[in-house]
Amino acid sequence: MNAVTETAAAEPVSGVEIFLPLAKLKKSPKNARKVPHGEAAIEALAASIQHKGLIQNLVVEPETKEDGTPTGYYLVTAGEGRRLAMLLRAKRKQIRKSEPVRCWLDTANDPAEVSLDENVTRTPMHPADQFERFAELSRDKGWGAQEIGARFGVSAGVVKQRLRLGAVSPKLLQVYREDGLTLDQLMAFAITEDHDRQEQVFANLHHNREPWIIRRDMTASNVPATDRRAVFVGADAYVEAGGTIIRDLFSEDRGGFFEDAALLDMLAAEKLREVAEQVQAEGWKWAEAHIDYPHAHGMQRFYPQSVPLSDEDEARLEALSAEHDELAEGYSSYDEMPEDVAAKLEAVSDEIDAISAKRYAYDANVIAHGGAFVVLHHDGTVRIERGFVRAEDEALADPQPEDEAEGIDPEAVADEQVDDGDEDVQEIEEEDEEPGKPISDSLTRDLSAHRTLALRVALAEQPSIALIALTHTLAAQLFYSYAEAGCLEVRPTVTPLGSHADGIEDTPLAARASEQHEAWAERMPRDVADLWGFIVALDDEKRIALLAHCAARTVNALRLPWDRKPRSLQTADRLASALALDVAKDWTPTVDSYLGRVTKAHIAEAVIEGVSEDAARRIADMKKPDMAQAAEQLLAGTGWLPAVLRTAQPTIADAADAEAQDEEASFAVAAE
Repeated sequence: MNAVTETAAAEPVSGVEIFLPLAKLKKSPKNARKVPHGEAAIEALAASIQHKGLIQNLVVEPETKEDGTPTGYYLVTAGEGRRLAMLLRAKRKQIRKSEPVRCWLDTANDPAEVSLDENVTRTPMHPADQFERFAELSRDKGWGAQEIGARFGVSAGVVKQRLRLGAVSPKLLQVYREDGLTLDQLMAFAITEDHDRQEQVFANLHHNREPWIIRRDMTASNVPATDRRAVFVGADAYVEAGGTIIRDLFSEDRGGFFEDAALLDMLAAEKLREVAEQVQAEGWKWAEAHIDYPHAHGMQRFYPQSVPLSDEDEARLEALSAEHDELAEGYSSYDEMPEDVAAKLEAVSDEIDAISAKRYAYDANVIAHGGAFVVLHHDGTVRIERGFVRAEDEALADPQPEDEAEGIDPEAVADEQVDDGDEDVQEIEEEDEEPGKPISDSLTRDLSAHRTLALRVALAEQPSIALIALTHTLAAQLFYSYAEAGCLEVRPTVTPLGSHADGIEDTPLAARASEQHEAWAERMPRDVADLWGFIVALDDEKRIALLAHCAARTVNALRLPWDRKPRSLQTADRLASALALDVAKDWTPTVDSYLGRVTKAHIAEAVIEGVSEDAARRIADMKKPDMAQAAEQLLAGTGWLPAVLRTAQPTIADAADAEAQDEEASFAVAAE
């Protein structure tokens, strides 16, 4: 059949191929598709026509007036999408509206039926076939995602997804063709291109084939990009060292997964050692780098002491403070400031912080004989812990008061150095019974007992001094390790928690506790002999805050099978209620923290309490590992806590006790 070019004078003949100007084509009112083509579909058709030409011609019929005479235009019975795609190309100046379009003239069939037939009697390609063909174009022709996308009118991101799906194991693609896998499940397998790994995970799947379970198993030996080691090392440095990052193109992977955990550990350790070298350059005797904090180091720790600023620094600090106030005046936040003002204010603040940091410094002896640990914090930042002294260096590092050596009585030393062999002299002195001779030990003990009793009575009558004495006794032992520095027989015991809960001391909550302790430690006087005066000089609010900190360090609410202490635990519960303790702010139920360590019945109970009975029923038939993983997903963000971590609401009896205590306190104040 010969193709002809239609002219205005030509008579339409059905069943011939003709070329018509694009401008002469119109949409047929008998088109069966009432919902218009989407923009993406038109874009794809336009790209296809641009690179491959019109693969399939349009089916048209002549447009006629009411009296049957032709108008010179043609109605598109089949191929409206292709007509719109060519109009889009004309709009973009890629072709003219006079561009000849290959059409099939059909006046024998019903146009409405032809339009319906085109949209109904066709079978779309199976997605797996499409994925494989995209992969072949990339492999055989060397086309990248950008070029393939341009030729088919889809984004490069979509092409990358199809290429990744096309790279899935042929065995799994065949299972997908046979409806043994859903598209979501196939996308979960596509997180890596390792066919052996894909097939291994598929073979180990049970009845539960949730995509998140497949992703979990596919990345079980990998390190997520949110891991502190990955954050610290960085993706660029890891890839430069030869590491591979697995990325999930079908879900939010927050940076992917680092495939080589050993390489990541090595890079993190090397980078920490570099930081340790910089810290040791400060003058420390040693500096050790560890990914995890070495809790069993057993060393004594010294803290920086307050030192006066130089006159120059004091003057500079005063000038900077005035400049800071002047810049910040009229603004409540950085967001309200012009960029140049905000930048200048930030620079001034940084300099103020740098000078203020000089108010605290380690003793030279501590630096010369001590060291520091450089470890990786929970958020991937570097954590530097200075001031640790090994046992063999403690005597050399212990800061001594400058006047301690000068305070020794030379006469006392001379007395101690009296020749032991001069018995005659000693006998004469004993017989003389000089007034300065010490009293006997038994008498000293007797008198001191009376003084102790008097101190007890007097201290009980002066609560403000008792507060000072108690704070002094606790602080002397918690910050100086000097149990003999206080006269109250109160012994604070700080029970390490690391042996009871793995990883607890590397949590954000533990970091807060450490920061609180270090903040107080930096303010303490260098010598424990000055501690009493330091505490007396504090105002009431700060003194109580220090006492609260010391008391808090000794809290022990551990429930141990070999240590039965119901009254202590009951008091701990009351303390939690008084504090309105909410553990959910810092603890969430995960497979590692709870769900993987209890029975299926406990898991179901948790889901019932935290979500619903229906949710618990949906996971009840799973195997325990899968059930725990599913429960972790369900309980995330619910605030559910196991009974051991819950805080009971104050009871009526507790309220009555509190009211009675208030009345008793009021009576004591009135009596005083």
